Amino acid sequence: MQVPYRKPGKYSQMKSDPMLTAEKAKELEQKLDRLKNYSRPRAAEEVKRLAELGDFSENVEYQLAKGKLRGINQGILTIENQLKHAVIIDPQKQMDTVGIGHTVTIGNGKTEKSYLILGSSETDPQKGIISHMSPLGAALLGHKIGDSIQIPNNETVYKIIKIK
Repeated sequence: MQVPYRKPGKYSQMKSDPMLTAEKAKELEQKLDRLKNYSRPRAAEEVKRLAELGDFSENVEYQLAKGKLRGINQGILTIENQLKHAVIIDPQKQMDTVGIGHTVTIGNGKTEKSYLILGSSETDPQKGIISHMSPLGAALLGHKIGDSIQIPNNETVYKIIKIK
């Protein structure tokens, strides 16, 4: 099966970012396994049990159980699609230019901050993990230690201090 096409909207036409770390891919595989082997069979049993009560039109529990089963099936399709198109981020040995999977320390003369550049599905700005598609991540890619960068629509100039 394929993931259903959604009506055009603000975020519906955005392509998902296929970049994943090996840990995130393993986590998704475990979640998929849990959904297929634990959640879906239990939800299907519940739908079957409630269907035996009859009168589907007024059986609210049956309607809710069917909705839950549909949600589980949609989750399975989404994760399978994400894993099928995944590109695993291989930590690069080359440390002279910034790439995906690198931790970059930048400073503006007053403060220094370190950011790990990964795919958009794993971002957590509070923990210093940014996407390669974010304004800062995109500005950093391909630059070397000592280079100065400026984010579009921002006056602050950052200098790359360290790449690891």
